[in-house]
Amino acid sequence: MLFTGAEIVIECLKEQGVDTVFGYPGGAILNLYDELYKHREEIKHVLTSHEQGASHAADGYARSTGKVGVCFATSGPGATNLVTGIATAYMDSVPMVAITCNVGVALLGKDSFQEIDIAGITMPITKHNFIVKDVKDLADTIRRAFDIARKGRPGPVLVDIPKDVTANKTEYKPKKAVCAPAFPKISEKEIEKAVSMIKKSKKPYVFVGGGAVISGASKELKEFVEKIDAPVCDTLMGKGAFDGTDARYTGMLGMHGTKTSNYGVSECDLLIAVGVRFSDRVLSNAKRFARQAKILQLDIDPAEINKNIVVSASVIGDIRDILNHLNPKLEQMEHGEWMSCITSYQEKYPLSYAPEGLSGPYVVEEIYRQTGGDALIVTEVGQHQMWAAQYYRYSRPRTFLTSGGLGTMGYGLGAAIGAQSANPDRQVINIAGDGCFRMNMNEVATAVRQKLPLIEVIVNNHVLGMVRQWQTLFYDRHYSATVLDDGVDFVKLAEAMGAVGYRATTREEFRDALEKARESKLPVVIDCIIDCDDKVWPMVAPGAAISEILDGSEA
Repeated sequence: MLFTGAEIVIECLKEQGVDTVFGYPGGAILNLYDELYKHREEIKHVLTSHEQGASHAADGYARSTGKVGVCFATSGPGATNLVTGIATAYMDSVPMVAITCNVGVALLGKDSFQEIDIAGITMPITKHNFIVKDVKDLADTIRRAFDIARKGRPGPVLVDIPKDVTANKTEYKPKKAVCAPAFPKISEKEIEKAVSMIKKSKKPYVFVGGGAVISGASKELKEFVEKIDAPVCDTLMGKGAFDGTDARYTGMLGMHGTKTSNYGVSECDLLIAVGVRFSDRVLSNAKRFARQAKILQLDIDPAEINKNIVVSASVIGDIRDILNHLNPKLEQMEHGEWMSCITSYQEKYPLSYAPEGLSGPYVVEEIYRQTGGDALIVTEVGQHQMWAAQYYRYSRPRTFLTSGGLGTMGYGLGAAIGAQSANPDRQVINIAGDGCFRMNMNEVATAVRQKLPLIEVIVNNHVLGMVRQWQTLFYDRHYSATVLDDGVDFVKLAEAMGAVGYRATTREEFRDALEKARESKLPVVIDCIIDCDDKVWPMVAPGAAISEILDGSEA
């Protein structure tokens, strides 16, 4: 049977189990939207306020579910507006398929109206991308895009389709999607080497990253940690892979890591890195990182081995698969003296903040108290992001959604829309700074239009807080272009877009506002006014060893 290209795209999305698409229409993609209209009972379309919001929403959908997120955009500026969201997904290994439509094949390369080489632009920030110039290739290309996006180390794939290809017809034969991801075969030699290192260790430390979340390895990870009797720290992306309420958990590692984690990793004799990429925000000074330890790296991507730091040994494969190979080969170990040392650090160096007044840490802890740790927490990027990582205890994976690698201001609200769309029965809370909220605050209108009961908590210090913190500590308090004192009223803004708005200046006001927000069936924006000089502690200065930790007394 003959199908148009647009019909083929929609049928292929249905093959892949896609139930939601985020996007924004335009001239070049009209054929696709017309076909989507005919299938609106099968595939829900969420119209965002900006294409960047659509890409972040697809990202949030994917992170919260593990499924492939899908976004649509038209040619030219519509396509380029997806770029930041695609790059965000690429840096954090998020499975996404971005479908754009371009000018007709005959008009390509002629500087036609709203023409752009989006495949060329996104080549460095996608796992793969395609431009489909023949409708006969379309179905297989869409299927291949989904396969690439989810296979191995996940990531975004872009498919660009000229408008005439969406109108042309060809034979279409449905195929059942093959969703089983292919993983590298585990090397028994690498496993045996890892087992030998673990058995010889007297002071092991387990360092968990986003790979453990992606692979769904929480159960196997817990068994592994208990068998080798080790403490656990994590990265920003690894939150929830290991239960943050467990006594073995010592908090985040790195620039804003806990003293316990930073000291412990600096003193351990074996660092077992589980699905981490050794970001510079973790290593700080790579030459001085974990100098007393051998490093065993477990990762699905061979390119990550010895990329940022030289390791002693590695095992390549899916994290859950690796742990399922390791656990049966390990006997119960005991490291009582080492664990007692780590416990003493936890008791001596707890996270703390001012006991009075409204502050970022208090806001996060109150959110945790009221939600019982059961919310989907999304963040923007900056001080509030670090407080959300430090003071909310994540006991399950896929409950903390944040832009880790790219550090995208404006990510959170779109991602929260995607997460709430995918999880209508969950409480979704986006924690933002006032600078980040300004980036994509137009998406409040999207949340209202979609009747999504998400909560936007703005930690408002009227400055670009993290940049100001650096200016205070390292730039002689030269507050260049970081003061946001233009008098924008976020409560009125929320109300103007149809949301509910509250302002909180005290702990009591925030507690009451959050209680009301959690009962609301409409989107709620809570504007929390805090001091402009509140800082994120602890902190490691750039280039210092992670054991050289500032705690606030230096400011």
